[in-house]
Amino acid sequence: MKLLVVEDEAKLADYLRKGLAEEGYAVDVAANGIDGLHLASLGNYDLIILDAMLPGIDGFGLLAALRQSKQTPVIMLTARQRIEDRVRGLKTGADDYLVKPFAFSELVARIEVLLRRAAGTSPAPDALVLVLADLQVDLARRRATRAGQRIDLSAKEFQLLTLLLRRKGQVLSRTEIAEQVWDVNFDLGTNVIDVAIRRLRNKLDLPFERPLLHTVRGMGYVLEERQS
Repeated sequence: MKLLVVEDEAKLADYLRKGLAEEGYAVDVAANGIDGLHLASLGNYDLIILDAMLPGIDGFGLLAALRQSKQTPVIMLTARQRIEDRVRGLKTGADDYLVKPFAFSELVARIEVLLRRAAGTSPAPDALVLVLADLQVDLARRRATRAGQRIDLSAKEFQLLTLLLRRKGQVLSRTEIAEQVWDVNFDLGTNVIDVAIRRLRNKLDLPFERPLLHTVRGMGYVLEERQS
């Protein structure tokens, strides 16, 4: 599968290129709207990740021009959070809209859904629902429940839980969590991650009999069901 990332922030573009390559995708990158439109129009891409704020031609203009000739799936990835911007993006022809800052694991999940849809396969209704034991996370509704009880999470806590659940059973280091959930320039000298883990554990595990979020000393954190 071949993807095009149109993003003018060099560090974020490189982060996406490397991360998506590790997921098995071939990735091209354009740093402005003019180059992005040229590549998108001539290249045979399976999906495009498109920033809204771009030099040359903004993402909305690029998308409008592209939709005159191609129906390549497009995810708009942008810092614009206003409802009006989301509606504009979707009406212009975007297939999905993800606001920065974002969880890389959620971006990958959305890519997978759009690629299945484009291939003509019908994803199950719960394609964006992640499950572990009695824990469920609905990515589309941004809702988490355990044993049927709603868990109220902040945006960062939701991104953190999504990452851990997408990688359930795998130990994630603080560095990897920072790269995936926080900004690429995140200062690892702070205790923000430890505080976030503690708050998430208080909401996710303390009200219930069996813990799911575990600390692996000297290595990091893992979300998994363990036998008592």
